[in-house]
Amino acid sequence: MNARPQAWFHQASDDLAVARLTRENGFFAQACYHSSQAAEKALKGLLLELGEEPPRTHVLSQLLDALSHQGLNVDLLKALPLNNLSRISATSRYPLDATPPSELFDQGDADQAIATATSVLELVQELDQPRS
Repeated sequence: MNARPQAWFHQASDDLAVARLTRENGFFAQACYHSSQAAEKALKGLLLELGEEPPRTHVLSQLLDALSHQGLNVDLLKALPLNNLSRISATSRYPLDATPPSELFDQGDADQAIATATSVLELVQELDQPRS
């Protein structure tokens, strides 16, 4: 077993745990950011598991395209609101004009981001199971 993909999967789980902690403490922009990171790292870990070097991108749809090119059925992943997580990757970190990210996100945004990231990690785990 290649340990490198497992490191990415482990980090994705840790990022999701941090997202939950920050959400519980009212840091909604940070919860959104760590949710996007969790999803991204899980998808990149799956690409590595398939022997494919992941592209350097934060755009989750590009990672899904790469997984699809590896022969995986990613329809369930495509049904998730991944574009929101991709958008969150930048907007949750950097001020937009004079508005800090902490004023752009609320509890509902954090809950949605965490739910989406959780679904990504669960689906990636299912896709990573050995095929019989």
